[in-house]
Amino acid sequence: MATSTQQKQELFKAIWATAEDLRNSVDGWDFKSYILGILFYRFISENITSYINKMQRDAGFPDFDYTAFSDEEAAGAKPDIVREKGFFILPSQLFCNVRNRAKTDPNLNVTLSEIFKAIEASAVGTESEDDLKGLFADIDVNSNKLGGTVEKRNEQLTKILNNIGGINLKGDYEDNQIDLFGDAYEYLMAMYASNAGKSGGEYYTPQEVSELLARIVTHNRQWVNKVYDPACGSGSLLLKFAKILGAANVKHGFFGQELNITTYNLCRINMFLHNINYNKFDIRNGDTLLEPYHWDEEPFDAIVSNPPYSTKWVGDDNPLLINDPRFAPAGVLAPKSKSDLAFTMHMLSWLSTEGTAAIVEFPGVLYRGGKEQKIRQYLIENNYVDTVIQLPPNLFFGVTIATCIIVLKKSKKENKTLFIDASNLFVHEGNKNKLSPENIDAIVDEYADRNVVPHFSALVDNAAIAENGYNLSVSSYVEAEDTRPQTDIRELNARIARIVEHENRLRAEIDAIIRELEAQTI
Repeated sequence: MATSTQQKQELFKAIWATAEDLRNSVDGWDFKSYILGILFYRFISENITSYINKMQRDAGFPDFDYTAFSDEEAAGAKPDIVREKGFFILPSQLFCNVRNRAKTDPNLNVTLSEIFKAIEASAVGTESEDDLKGLFADIDVNSNKLGGTVEKRNEQLTKILNNIGGINLKGDYEDNQIDLFGDAYEYLMAMYASNAGKSGGEYYTPQEVSELLARIVTHNRQWVNKVYDPACGSGSLLLKFAKILGAANVKHGFFGQELNITTYNLCRINMFLHNINYNKFDIRNGDTLLEPYHWDEEPFDAIVSNPPYSTKWVGDDNPLLINDPRFAPAGVLAPKSKSDLAFTMHMLSWLSTEGTAAIVEFPGVLYRGGKEQKIRQYLIENNYVDTVIQLPPNLFFGVTIATCIIVLKKSKKENKTLFIDASNLFVHEGNKNKLSPENIDAIVDEYADRNVVPHFSALVDNAAIAENGYNLSVSSYVEAEDTRPQTDIRELNARIARIVEHENRLRAEIDAIIRELEAQTI
């Protein structure tokens, strides 16, 4: 059953009220960690309860309720549950039971701390260990930000538990709550990104941009083998494939790497909140350019990414990198001050022969000279650039410039590149621009059809791009429409004639006045 608009609005209202309440006591935007963490805690509690209840009821125990089961009897099932779900929670540790006891638990902060450690520890020594490790690290239940005393901190923790527990998730768990938990997470991340300014961009790619990238990469596909994002942030780009294709149609899972430890934790939480099981994702923490983790998984059929814009990297200060099989083919490394095309070369290297990569890029990579021009030369001469799309400005949080999308393929049928100018395709919402469903459809349709539309698209021979210095700026190939009012030349000539006639009449009158004054002085 799909989540209704009314349910979503009720959910968002409750989250906003919780955030507003916490904002009064927790500095900055730190309260997001508490909301997301407790939301995650509720999710996995209800997830494991639903799983065990169904298993027992299918076995002939229709009234079984895991929330009321004893810890001693439940412990025996731990190995099997961890093998299937990736984690284990004792009945007494479940969100609903802890919430019910919270008001009378003088050691609530200790209780929660021990439960979070126990959940992570339940996966130690199993296949899911890396997926659970550190997931609760950002929830400091003993922080002075929650209150100056243990009593005050526990009051605030009780309030958070009640607020999160009070969110009304209607309907059966399997039919409804998975969507609602995912929607709750995405709403919080959008709220965070819009308030955090530039820093929010590293956590969140707007959903409509994620959808555009995923639809481009999945065009004419009913399924993909594996999805990869080397700068995965909170995972929104990866998860869009689960929504568009269905998680089961991403056959071998979701792969990503993220440098920021907090964002890395958020991404793994996001996977669980969207009911992607631990054995269907592999998210790693580290520097993709210097220490990529997924050598054994490449190549990938589908790659999407919104990597950091023009950030520094070691570049040719490390003489070994020029021999790295990801970067060596171009014969040059991306400049140390601008890592954009290093990410591009990395993704191209790990792209399968029949795969597609769609990458959000800083516009400078399309036209800057030097090493970047040489990398573009390599891309064009080997016919890897399929499409370049100019996006509207002000789509991303903290970034007002107009970004672009580069689509890469290794098996193109023609030695041409498609350019699409979508800079005017947007609707204004609040203080941001946004791609509407109609805008996305228009871009995807042109990408698929490759029918040249004046002032919107151009299909350019790669030889012409080479003659233009390997410049990939869309404006160099798609002529902007002249929207200035058109002037009727006959009306313009008539207007000029009237002006000249008027000037001649004035000049004649002035001459007459001068002659009259001269006559009076004689």
